[in-house]
Amino acid sequence: MDYSSDEESDISESEIVEYKEKPYEQLKTGKYKVKGTNGTLRCPFCAGKKKQDYRYKDLLQHASGVAKGSANRSAKQKANHLALAKYLETDLASESDQAPRAVEPKPVTRTQEQDDLFVWPWTGIITNIVTEQKNGNDLGDSAYWLKKFSKHKPLEVHTFWNDMDQTALAIVRFNNDWTGFMNATAFEKAFEADRHSKKEWNVQKQHPGSNIYGWVARADDYISEGPVGEYLRKTGELKTISDIVEAAKQDRNTIVANLANEIDLKNENLDELQYKYNEKSMSLSRMLEEKDKLHHAFYEETRKMQRLARDHVQRILGEQEKLNYELDSKRKELDNWSKELNKREALTEREKQKLDDEKKKGLKDMLSGRTNIGLKRMGELDEKPFLNTCKQRFSLEEANVQAYTLVSLWQENLKKPEWHPFKIVEVEGETLEIINEEDEKLQKLKQEWGDEIYMAVTKSLKEINEYNPSGRYTVFELWNFKEGRKATLKEVIQYILKNMKTLKRKR
Repeated sequence: MDYSSDEESDISESEIVEYKEKPYEQLKTGKYKVKGTNGTLRCPFCAGKKKQDYRYKDLLQHASGVAKGSANRSAKQKANHLALAKYLETDLASESDQAPRAVEPKPVTRTQEQDDLFVWPWTGIITNIVTEQKNGNDLGDSAYWLKKFSKHKPLEVHTFWNDMDQTALAIVRFNNDWTGFMNATAFEKAFEADRHSKKEWNVQKQHPGSNIYGWVARADDYISEGPVGEYLRKTGELKTISDIVEAAKQDRNTIVANLANEIDLKNENLDELQYKYNEKSMSLSRMLEEKDKLHHAFYEETRKMQRLARDHVQRILGEQEKLNYELDSKRKELDNWSKELNKREALTEREKQKLDDEKKKGLKDMLSGRTNIGLKRMGELDEKPFLNTCKQRFSLEEANVQAYTLVSLWQENLKKPEWHPFKIVEVEGETLEIINEEDEKLQKLKQEWGDEIYMAVTKSLKEINEYNPSGRYTVFELWNFKEGRKATLKEVIQYILKNMKTLKRKR
């Protein structure tokens, strides 16, 4: 049964020793399981941890470490682990003798080899290699020997030549662990089985024949003269099996101790992380609760705002309907006023037109005939330039017809609103509208009929554009024919008074 931190409230530091008796009794009665079905040990108070496969020593160290843990540990955690330490020391002390022990491999089969000095890393020697090719293979090539002894898993092979007798030596390197030693031993035994070991080499080396000999390098090879001895001293060292075993034990013990310390640190870190996780969980729960409150408050406020907005919209719609009714009433009233105003305006315009017609008729009669002051149709073409040009090109009778035709044609052109041969320019900061001399129709007129007719047409264009640009028809204007300009009102009145006196004298 796993332990839950929520079963009881926490305790104070002063109650730890007293409280430990309760979980200790629960451990003894089996409420909390320490020993698993497969014989492994576990901490029932650290449920959920990945590390739940302890040795007796490691679990005791874990329990003692937590019991004396940092301030981040709760008092109840310390008390529970203190009870676990007591349970291990009192009730599971027999488990300490059953802790698994590392079994050292038996590196040699002969006891005398325990004190032999071997070259380490494990090294084999092959001698009496004849440099001639055998079955197409170059015996001096290291790849050949790696392949030949591949079942012993050599790491590399180095060859040394003897130019005097055309033979070679080979150094075979094996892995530096116990597996490498076993492979080196098997390498040596293979030569012993063929009676080509170092013992036979020492006997036969004066007349060795063509067979190769091999063995595992030892002290005599290490201190020997020549390239092999130099190579062995450069790349290896002498060690006994006992030395290697003892060094391995020390290394293992060091590694185990380091791992045990690291495990304790990891466990303590895990406990701290668990504590922080619990804090974060509680904080998250509070945040979620606060979020729910805020969400509820937001929902209520939203409903309130929607209700107020709905009431506001209804009030606006009511006011809008009232305004629409008032607007319709005002619109009808304005329509009636507009109709009445239009009627009165039409009457006023008709009376005004009659008055204007009458005035144009006290003036036309008074200013008619050959006078200096009179009425001129602004925009009306002067026929004289047309007649003068046509007389130069045609007979007298035909010239009159051509001149009349041209005047009629161009007078109609002047009335067309779509023809507007003007352009906008800026002169001394002032915007002016002038004749566009590049207009296609004007250019054609100038080319066909000359400058005199061209000037007459452009003059009428300017007058229409000045006096009636929208209507494009001729209008009357008081004109001073003597000076070729618009007559002033003073000039007109003086002229009329003068004529009236003349008429009176004649009468």
